[in-house]
Order: sequence, then C-alpha cells, then structure tokens
Amino acid sequence: MKQERVNRNEEREGRPASTRCSFLSTRFSCRRYRSLPWLRWTAAAALLSLLVLDLAFPPPLPKARDTSTLVVARDGTPLRAFADAEGVWRHPADPDAVSPLYLQALLTYEDRWFHRHPGVNPVSLLRAAAQWVRGGRIVSGGSTLTMQVARILAPPSAGHTRSLPGKFRQMLRALQLEARLSKREVLTLYLERAPFGGTIEGVEAASWAYLGKSAARLSHAEAALLAVLPQAPSRLRPDRHPERAQAARDKLLERMVDQGVWSRALVDDARIEPVVSRALRQPLHAALLAQRLRDGDPRSARIASTIDPGLQRMLEERVAAYFSNLPERTSAALLVVDNATLQARAYVGSVAFGDRARLGHVDMVRAWRSPGSTLKPFLYGMALDDGLIHSESLLVDAPQAFGGYRPGNFDAAFNGPVAASTALRLSLNVPAVDLLDRVGPARFAARLENAGIRLRFPRGAAPNLSLILGGTGATLEDLVGAHAALRRGGIAGRVRYTADAPLVERRLMSPGAAWIVGEILASNPRPGERADTFDTGGRPRVAWKTGTSYGFRDAWALGATGRYSIGVWVGRPDGTPLPGQYGAITALPLLFEVVDTLPRARGDGNPLPPPHNVRREDICWPLGTSAAAQPVALCQRRRKAWVLDDAVPPTFAERDARLWSAGRERFRVDARSGLRLSGACRDTHVARVAEIAHWPTLASPWLPAAARRASSLPPLSPDCAHDGRDAVATLRIDGVNEGATLARPPGSGRGVRLSLRALGSGGRVQWLLNGRWIAETEGTRPLLREFDTPGEHVLTALAEGGAWARVGFRIAR
Repeated sequence: MKQERVNRNEEREGRPASTRCSFLSTRFSCRRYRSLPWLRWTAAAALLSLLVLDLAFPPPLPKARDTSTLVVARDGTPLRAFADAEGVWRHPADPDAVSPLYLQALLTYEDRWFHRHPGVNPVSLLRAAAQWVRGGRIVSGGSTLTMQVARILAPPSAGHTRSLPGKFRQMLRALQLEARLSKREVLTLYLERAPFGGTIEGVEAASWAYLGKSAARLSHAEAALLAVLPQAPSRLRPDRHPERAQAARDKLLERMVDQGVWSRALVDDARIEPVVSRALRQPLHAALLAQRLRDGDPRSARIASTIDPGLQRMLEERVAAYFSNLPERTSAALLVVDNATLQARAYVGSVAFGDRARLGHVDMVRAWRSPGSTLKPFLYGMALDDGLIHSESLLVDAPQAFGGYRPGNFDAAFNGPVAASTALRLSLNVPAVDLLDRVGPARFAARLENAGIRLRFPRGAAPNLSLILGGTGATLEDLVGAHAALRRGGIAGRVRYTADAPLVERRLMSPGAAWIVGEILASNPRPGERADTFDTGGRPRVAWKTGTSYGFRDAWALGATGRYSIGVWVGRPDGTPLPGQYGAITALPLLFEVVDTLPRARGDGNPLPPPHNVRREDICWPLGTSAAAQPVALCQRRRKAWVLDDAVPPTFAERDARLWSAGRERFRVDARSGLRLSGACRDTHVARVAEIAHWPTLASPWLPAAARRASSLPPLSPDCAHDGRDAVATLRIDGVNEGATLARPPGSGRGVRLSLRALGSGGRVQWLLNGRWIAETEGTRPLLREFDTPGEHVLTALAEGGAWARVGFRIAR
C-alpha cells in the first residue's frame, strides 16, 4: 500500500514511476533521495565543474608531429632515425607492432588491472599508503600505467612527481586521459614515450639501441629486460650497468612465474640469456636516402622505403672496402633498381657518410655530373629506330672533322672500319659523333628529356655534338632509370624510393631497338674474360656500359640484367680530376661484384628471346646491305646482323660527294686486258660491264692491300680519253723512308728527332703513329717529332679529302 501511494504521488508530480531512484540508487534509498533534491543539483554541478576544469586545463597530449622520424626498409627494419626538435630518439610504436611477450611482461610488472580501472586503481593506492605508514617511506607508488603516462607527459615545471601533490596531479591527469583516450591509445603513448635512458624514449627505439632488433622480435628475457628499464632508466641501462639490469630482469621473470603468466621452464631458459653490454647506437643505413625522404616528407613519423636491408648493409660495406685505397677526397655512389617495379633496392650516396675529407654528406646519386659515354646506347637505339643502321652497319673510326669539332677516342687510337656493334662495345667516339650528327643533337636531347633523362647545359648553350661524349650534365638515378629500358622493352622510368611513389614511365626506344642494343652490350665479355673460354656458372647476362668524363672527373659503370639495373659513379664531389681512374678500371669491377651479389633466378644467364620484328640477316661490307641483294663479287666481308623491321640500310655515304656517293660503281673494261674504257677510245675493244664496291675513303689506311685493290678502279686503257673517274690523289710522306732503321745519337739520352711533311695536300693533315693520333698539320707545314720508343712503327698521314700515305720504320735499341 505504501509503494502504491509513492507511485501515485510521482504520477501527480508528472514523473513516470519507471524513472524513480535512477541516480545514486545504489548508495541512497529512494525515500532518502526524494527527500534530498539538492543532491541532484550538487552532482550535476560537480560534473559540470569537472568538465569546465578539463576544458580549462586539458592534459598535455603530444602533437601529431611531436615525435622523431624513422625511415625504414621495405621489411620494416630501421635504416635511419632522426631525433625530434629536443634531440630525443623516439620511434613509432603501437600494441600490434610490439611483441606480445613484452606486453605481457609490461602489464604484469606495471599494471595487471590496466584494462579494468578508470585510470586510478584504489586498491593499489591503499596498498601503497599502508606500506608508507608502516615503513615510514614510499615502498611502492601505486601508480597505474595511465598515471605513468600522465607523469611522462607532464611538463618539467609540474614539480616532483613522487610527492603527494605530484601523485594527486597524476591521478587527476590519469582520469582525464582515460576520459579522452581509449585504452589502446593510452598504451600506445607509453610504448612510444617511456624513458629508457639518455635521449631514448619508447620501446622500439630502445630495442634497436640496446638489442639491435625490432621490438616485434623479442625473446622472453629481452621482453622482461625492456619492461623493467623505465622504472630506473639511468641506474639499469644495460650499456652501462649490465649486472644491475640483469638482476632487475630476473626479478621480473620470477614474478611472471608467480603470477602464472609464464611457465617455470620458459623462465629458467630466459635466465640463462645474459645481458650483454653493447655500444649504444642508432641505425644508420642508406643515410643520404633517409635524409632525402625525410626532407620530402618532414611531417611523417615513419617513412617506409623500398630498400632491401640485407642488400643495403652488404653493399655499403663492400663500397667502403672497395674504395678504401683510393686517393683522399674520392667518393662513390651506387644505385640498384628492380626493373619490374623501378623500386630502389640499394642506395649508397657516398663512400662514408659523414667523412668530411670525402665530402660524405654530398649525395652523389642525384648530383649533376658529366655522363661521359653513358648516353651512347640510347643514340644507337634511336638510330636503329630511324632506320639509319643495323647492328653491323659499317662505320668509320678515323680522324674526322664535324664543322669545327674534331673528336678523338679515349686512348687516342683509331680503328678504321668498324661495325656499329663494335663501335658501341668499344665506346668509340668518332662513330658516335658521326651518328649524332645524322640524328641531330637537339632531337636526341629532346628524346632523352622526354624519357626522363634530365640534361643540364651551360647557361645559354644548346645541345651540340659534344653531348654524346659527356658535354652535358646528368644524374646517376636518371641514367639508371634509362638504362633499365634495355631490359624493359625500351621503356625508361623514374626510380621509386617508396612503395606509394607514382610509377612514371616513358618510352625511350622501341622494344626491338632496346633488345638489339641490350644484346650488343650483353655480348661484350667482362674484362679479362672470354665467353668461349670461361664457365660463367649461370651468372646473369649484363648489358653494361662504362663512361669517363673529360679530365678523369667522373668514372661510370651502368648495367642491366633481366631483374635489376645497377649504376656506379666514382669521382670527387668537388669536381677535381682523378687522374688514371676511369670507368673500366674504377667503376666496372664494382658493378660486376654487385651483379654477382644480387639474388638470382633460373634463366638469368640465358639470352632474352628477340621480339617478333627483329631477325638475323647476312650483310656484306663495304656496301652494308643484304648479301642476297648484291653480287657475290661485291661481298668482300660477310657478317651476321640483327635487323629491325626488315630495314637493311646501306653504309653511310661520305659527306663529300666527290669522294664516294652510292658506294657501288659500274664501268666498262676491255674483256682481254681488264683495263678501264672511257667513252672515247682509239682502238677497238671487246667491252664488258664491271662493277666494284667502294669502301669509305677515310677507312682506306686501315684496309689490307687486297681490299684496296678490289675497291679501286682498274687503270684506264692508254688509248682512251680521260673520263674524270680517277681515284683520289694520294699523299707522300717526306722525312723518313719506308723500312728505314733509325738510331739515337751516340751518348744522347734523347730519341730520334724527325721533321716530317705530307706532300700532296693543301688542307689539314692528321698524323697517326701505330693507329693513334699524335698531331695535326696544315698543308706542307712540317711536323717536328721525337721518337724514343724502340721497335717497329707505322706512321700514317690522312688528309681531309681522303688521301693518305703510310710509311713503316724502326727505332733501334
């Protein structure tokens, strides 16, 4: 009856009976609550006050970028860590990225009721207070993990954290943190910011610094060690006090058994593991790439690169050892790229990061340097696509002038008639300049720029013929991205350093041209080896090319296998010369060491099959056309060529049309004598038509006598009028006789001095000794030269019009 009257009274007051006693009903009876209406207003006011205080004095939560930056490899291994603005080393961490063993040890040691209390554990506080009363000192603080986070986040001005006022502030802050954050977020703050000694904060940074491994791969002993360190980070630092650290660790291990978390067997095994004192060291691999990535994304706490950590460490050590004996101030750069994804797998920007003498802080992977001859493969590919050449086109390596530009080869020697494939493999300069002159420097530079090879010319300068010999600036990363086209169907691309970087690809040449150029370079044996002599053991075939810039300032080696593209640069970052160091002896050996180190797959040593529009064709020199399209008599040298799209272009006509036009010349001869007939002959002759194939005139000094005779017009019959088809006039060398033996003056330490003249030409004359260029004269001006090397010598004079002379002599010992 009494309850019915209460219900009727509530209904008269306009309140439904179902809402009665809903506030604090567990502590006050409904009757007392109804008799104290002021309690509701007091509770509401208290809650409002707490809300206002929370808004007025929010907890000092870290800002989104209030952390250091960690650059990691593709598998998460740290490459380099950057301290925050206050010099603190702190790596990102979260409960899912940390070993479960560590989380078990941490919560058992610090706060078993972490997931149940609201930030403050009254039971722990009462126990700590009782211990304080009994012992007269603080035995345990009763702090929860949330209270420890509050202490870690408190500013230095907050005062002593172990005093009663300090504990009270921690309790209030802990309640604020629990109201604002989830348990996972509170735990993450602890994992990232717990003190571990010095400027190291967070379990991930401590794990790498003290243990050299990720916090995700901790053993039971390591997990217990890291769990106890934050309680006394200075006193328990394992790099300074390993005995103390081990004692604290073992104490926690025993607690893990007592609490039933780990078994006795596991703990006994863990106790055997010693705490080893090791140098405190942050990871420092791919340091210059890490700096580059951080500069590009300064707000990220964790940047994931595409680097393979094992390969990176190994190549850093190999580069440092390889170049340790090079002169001071010498540096090097190395880049390894996966052809399928264009992702970098190894990045060495300098020999020794931080080495002041070697300017180790300068990243030579992206430095502008003269590319030397490394652009030549792209020129030959473009010439193939234009139908100018096939792989065995006849080119001439002889002294030539292209306007006012007179290129020479690296070793000053000339080879005469050479195939395009040989000219590319030997990196001959004159044939390359000849090709570029026909393709056009501006057009070639535009093609490279479109494919992603940025070129840098002097201010106001336009692309010219020196471009193909290194007369421009390029970067190692651009060159590697372009050389990858040789194994990517002609598609070059921008090297990627993070997985989310955009894939930027551009066509550099057709698939067929890329295959032919790649096959030419891959067929070039390694220095000191022969493909038919040495067993390569399934090593990858490498399409490799070297380069050396003017004055020995830059040595290059670039290579592409089926899976990887590799680039090596050696030089001095300040641009000073490095005499005697060039691509083939300085950079190329390291390139092959890297290739042999890279992971292999079945079939890496096999040639790639040619595209459908590439086929083999028998061609003939000197005409350069298909052997099936010319008489057998005109085929002086037969070669097997790779042709693209069935194009078999003839040998280039000489620029001076008076010397040689089509290369194929018909004429009439007397059937009995073989003498040439003109249009007006006095005697009666039985005439027949004959034909010869001309070699380029500039190649004549390098041809054997039989080849010169086969390409020369027969003499004109004496009874025939002159027909204007005489051969090019020849020179005569004055100053030394054929077959002469010359001796040094008695008692003189000097060689034989000669005054030489080329008679028969009024223009420029190039002088070659044993095939190497030695001088240039004008007209009949003498060449004064001292010959001091004993033995046989061949001296050649070559005029601009193709006339030439040769004389052999010997210098006595």
